[in-house]
Amino acid sequence: MNGKRKMKPTATLKKQDTATKADAVHGVMAGTKILTLDGELAVEFLTPGDRVITRDSGFAVLKNIRVRKVRASAVAVTGGSLGHNRPDSDIVLPADQKVLVRDWRAEALFGAKQALVPVSRLADGQFVRDLGEVEMTLFELEFDAGHVIYAGGMELDAPARQAETVSA
Repeated sequence: MNGKRKMKPTATLKKQDTATKADAVHGVMAGTKILTLDGELAVEFLTPGDRVITRDSGFAVLKNIRVRKVRASAVAVTGGSLGHNRPDSDIVLPADQKVLVRDWRAEALFGAKQALVPVSRLADGQFVRDLGEVEMTLFELEFDAGHVIYAGGMELDAPARQAETVSA
């Protein structure tokens, strides 16, 4: 980590940043460590311009961070239950958050060497548990293109940045 980084949360929740049932809900909660070229940083300390390490392109420049409070289905994943240190510790994710699976589960469950699937598809009732609907504050990382990022020891989908809508 470079010495110039301020260790103060930079993202703020705005009233209009709330989800509805029709929204695709993805993102991570505060405290989740994101792998960057400056090392692992808690998501709330990231700023646009940070270089986030990705599985597909080496690194990508973070364009924006969207913070929103949602009430949505959530899944709890027990630390280490998806492989060695995957995730690093217990983590709660929105049920729609896609994770990259590339071990025996991908072949057994999805018939492929790797699969990008909603975390809810991995629920087993013991190590990956459906929590039902819960209220969460989520940090959504936005890039110019979709990427697979390293978050909390897991490989998560970060979809492409939403195009700005312009009204006529």
